[in-house]
Amino acid sequence: MAADDRSRHLAVVAARAAADKKAEEIIALDVSERLVLTDVFLVVSGSNERQVKAIVDAVDEALHKEGAKAVRKEGMSEARWVLMDYGDIVVHVQHEEDREYYALERLWKDCPVVELPVDLHVPADSDDRA
Repeated sequence: MAADDRSRHLAVVAARAAADKKAEEIIALDVSERLVLTDVFLVVSGSNERQVKAIVDAVDEALHKEGAKAVRKEGMSEARWVLMDYGDIVVHVQHEEDREYYALERLWKDCPVVELPVDLHVPADSDDRA
């Protein structure tokens, strides 16, 4: 069974909030077929610990406005890899070095990608980012 509409909506809201803080390499994976605990993994990168924290705060605020509350948050003190569990979705905000090293996309490569709005795919060095 594929991720439901609510999970997909929350992934888009979280992705947009992350993009507003200049997150890079934003990808959403439908893990519902492989995991019973969640439907979507959203994975984003920040270039430093300060940016990772800013992304986490923005995502948390945006999802809170949608009525989603984090069940668990881990990794905030180091801000290298912050995991935010909202039940329907799990958001991974990673420092770009950790993202490259752990390569979550490779580990979950058999899972379908959740389509995100086109404006979230603008290259990081573009001035047209939303």
